[in-house]
Amino acid sequence: MRLLEREREREMRKKKQLGKYVWDVKHMVESIFIMFLIMGALATIAYYYVNIDHDQPHPAAVFKFYTPNPNTTSAYESLDGCDLFSGKWVHDNHSYPLYKDLDCPYIFGDFACGQYGRMDSNYQQWRWQPHGCTLPRNQWVSMVCMLQTVIPLGRKKMQKVPNVSMLTFKALEYNVSIDFYWAPLLVESNGDHPTKHKTNDRIVRIKSIEHHAKNWVNVDVLVFNSYLWWRTPALKILNGSSEDSKQYNIVDNHRGYRMVMKTWSDWLYTHINHTRTQSYFISMTATHHRGVEWGSKSDENCLNETEPITKDDFWESGSDLKMFKILESSLNKLKAKGVKVQLINITQLTQYRKDAHPSIYRLHYSPLTNTQLSNPSSYADCTHWCLPGVPDVWNELLLTYILRKHK
Repeated sequence: MRLLEREREREMRKKKQLGKYVWDVKHMVESIFIMFLIMGALATIAYYYVNIDHDQPHPAAVFKFYTPNPNTTSAYESLDGCDLFSGKWVHDNHSYPLYKDLDCPYIFGDFACGQYGRMDSNYQQWRWQPHGCTLPRNQWVSMVCMLQTVIPLGRKKMQKVPNVSMLTFKALEYNVSIDFYWAPLLVESNGDHPTKHKTNDRIVRIKSIEHHAKNWVNVDVLVFNSYLWWRTPALKILNGSSEDSKQYNIVDNHRGYRMVMKTWSDWLYTHINHTRTQSYFISMTATHHRGVEWGSKSDENCLNETEPITKDDFWESGSDLKMFKILESSLNKLKAKGVKVQLINITQLTQYRKDAHPSIYRLHYSPLTNTQLSNPSSYADCTHWCLPGVPDVWNELLLTYILRKHK
């Protein structure tokens, strides 16, 4: 037992050293699973499958990891007409988890629940089963962990892109990159700094997207997420320059979200080569802060929850259906203009997973107070997600759509 504990400690030390190497990555995705993530994710995230050398033919190498057996191609064909986002969680300890936490050196302390004291692993063993069809077997951290397990040492690397708020994971042999770009409100905002962005006073330049978006072109797959908009009740829209924060209007998140989705849609329509680039948009994920909503006491939350909610169509109060409708409307308007952006609707399927949050089992970046320690539920994280876990299913859904286009 002591030998196993020492080995586990060595693995954790290696991960901490790697975490320092990749640009204090915790701060980059702290809102993601937030991813996606996040990718997150829960901040705004973009996943890229990039041809590193744009003078060469675009590689399809990323699909080699997951390309189905030719005899099972019909599994993708059978998905036509199937709603992948309407279904139920099925316990499956044979196929899940898809990877082990200690085998992935890129899981940050925020999401490494098993390494920070969570003893049960049941939350890792649930498969999403759509009604009427079967999801073929196959956000940013989750996807990287899924891919890196099949890439030998020395043929992959993680690095910060100089002078850009972006991390990139490269599969060297396949000439493929999967990148995380930090733009939490899609347009320029006072939250753009990758590490110094915590504030309750959100300020945005609602039409200024090019500063970020110039980094999103010439890629094969784009995946967007606008989680922070869903969790910001009101914010300031700048009328003047970014330096003059006194000239602003205060708007609620519904109005602000309509405005930013218009800016984003206009940019996507005119700047992306839609023949080359597949575009996806991840909806928001549920949180589980109010235990009374699923039958627990009013002062309880996700802490100590070990099983999913089984009530059909459960909907927690923090998931704003009006925001979801604004997103759907924006994507439908793009579709009417000939631009297909596939919605990856994870909102309903995450409603049930009160059991899969880090709660208190995560790295804490500042000492807990005596008041917090006396009431663990007060500092339980019921927003982000443990890895391995729920975000892996989001990526299975995403990869299903990608592979259907290459069947």
